[in-house]
Amino acid sequence: MVVVGAGMAGVQTAVALREQGFNGPVTLIGAESHQPYDRPPLSKAILLGTADGSAFDVDFASLDIDLRLGCEALGVRPADHELDTTAGPVPYDVLVLATGAEPVRLPGTDQAPGVHLLRTLDDAERLRPVLAAQHDVVVVGAGWIGAEFATAAREAGCAVTVVEAADRPLAGALPAQVAAPMTAWYAEAGVTLRTGARVAAVEPGAVVLDDGARLPSGAVVVGIGAHPATGWLAGSGIALGPHGEVLADDRLRTSAEDVYAVGDCTSFPSARYAERLLVHHWDNALQGPRTVAADILGEEAAPYDPVPYFWSEQFGRFVQYAGHHAAADRTVWRGDPAEPAWSVCWLREGRLVALLAVGRPRDLAQGRRLIEASRLMDADALRDPALPLKQAVAG
Repeated sequence: MVVVGAGMAGVQTAVALREQGFNGPVTLIGAESHQPYDRPPLSKAILLGTADGSAFDVDFASLDIDLRLGCEALGVRPADHELDTTAGPVPYDVLVLATGAEPVRLPGTDQAPGVHLLRTLDDAERLRPVLAAQHDVVVVGAGWIGAEFATAAREAGCAVTVVEAADRPLAGALPAQVAAPMTAWYAEAGVTLRTGARVAAVEPGAVVLDDGARLPSGAVVVGIGAHPATGWLAGSGIALGPHGEVLADDRLRTSAEDVYAVGDCTSFPSARYAERLLVHHWDNALQGPRTVAADILGEEAAPYDPVPYFWSEQFGRFVQYAGHHAAADRTVWRGDPAEPAWSVCWLREGRLVALLAVGRPRDLAQGRRLIEASRLMDADALRDPALPLKQAVAG
């Protein structure tokens, strides 16, 4: 068994193979030289220097996992059952692709001074002294990672301006009426949010916007999205989707024999939502490996069709989301979005399909179970934030 990618999805695949009884050789290949680590702390504790690292608590030696770090995958030859790497070819019986996603770069800034991404441990380490020095910071993108970095930068005492091309934060993730209340969070935290603005140029000490405005900056952090890290699969014959993701089936098998894909680099068909899902979140990377390991070992397992879940800590708020709201036909609010805690529920034909909870973890926990069970809900009862979500089930 060869697993390429030593992030959450890759590590958990290797561990799941051992936990489910596979006794043969397992090789885990990672492009970075660091011990495999978790990514969520990068935008929080590691940035602020309250944690030194986030290495997974996995004893690879005791699990007899051959860990090869600093080894980059270059290509796959499925007909030969070989993975090409910077250290030479690696033969496999079964290959698992877990190379994750890579951040979208701001065009024209590859050589610009002081421009940072935040995806790897090295990225976070380069940004720590920026925050410690309390530089003026410009964040490009008001998505999840942009908001989390802006939160950390303000906590460190930096002056922060967030530049967003859309007319609101989280424009690509949430409907306008749901994202709109989050605009006020920036001002409350002392962050300047400039929407409908695009970066025209990055100069030493300044960011120039398309309207001519100049923003002072000691550092620029780009958080404008990510795409599957699959460019190295060109020419392999492995089918990719419109976003460059590996197309997997409901057991996370790819179009190539004996090749699986898991985590941020792959999409899968969801019977629950009647569409193919590409999920760039930690929980997907945690859950998928169990399905992969079970299928490899010939165990009977349910099709992979999780309720997507993620969380974000920003501006003093704990934001959680479960489900997929794209096909919803009704939106129900629980509480006032001007208050510290509120939730939004999305229904389709009366059934709960997604939920966003701000400071209401109980709503999220109960809602996730209700989505999994595809329960019909009483919309009028659902509107009462004092009523536990599970008590708003119809009938």
